[in-house]
Amino acid sequence: MADPCILPEKNPFMGTYQQQVAFGIGQGFDTGILLPPPVRPVPFYIATFQYSQPTTFFRVPARRSLNISETLGFYRKYGWEWQDYTIPMIYFTEDIALFRYDSVYAGLGAGAGLQAKQNKRIGSKLIFEFKLTFGYNFNEQWAMEFFIQHFSNANTADENNSYAFYGLGFTYNY
Repeated sequence: MADPCILPEKNPFMGTYQQQVAFGIGQGFDTGILLPPPVRPVPFYIATFQYSQPTTFFRVPARRSLNISETLGFYRKYGWEWQDYTIPMIYFTEDIALFRYDSVYAGLGAGAGLQAKQNKRIGSKLIFEFKLTFGYNFNEQWAMEFFIQHFSNANTADENNSYAFYGLGFTYNY
């Protein structure tokens, strides 16, 4: 019997399908770090549409994605005018599978892209994304993913206060 913790031939994110769409929403936190979990939620949210295709990263199952996101901010909290950070973003990412056990999987991802305008929180249009994903496959086509996501400019500008989100997404494979 095969060890269920060994990554299978099929892609843990997408099974045997070749395309995936996903929609996710997340709650923002006033912190630049993701772990340990932040404790100061702010009136800042993210909505993301993602299109993915399967790939491998050094023979490890992965997915390559195009992401279109909108950050949504409301009123002032912890010294920040969150409404000033309602900004669309576009970025490319690659997520690699860390493990799969039955219908549960985890992934780690990174990417780069642009936000539509420069602001005081992230002092450049250039953004970098890091993401942890924990997913559950309902069946071969549908899955739910909990994500922890971090955006920054990787110190390419003077201001780099970053964005941090915890959220939930749903994927559909076809």
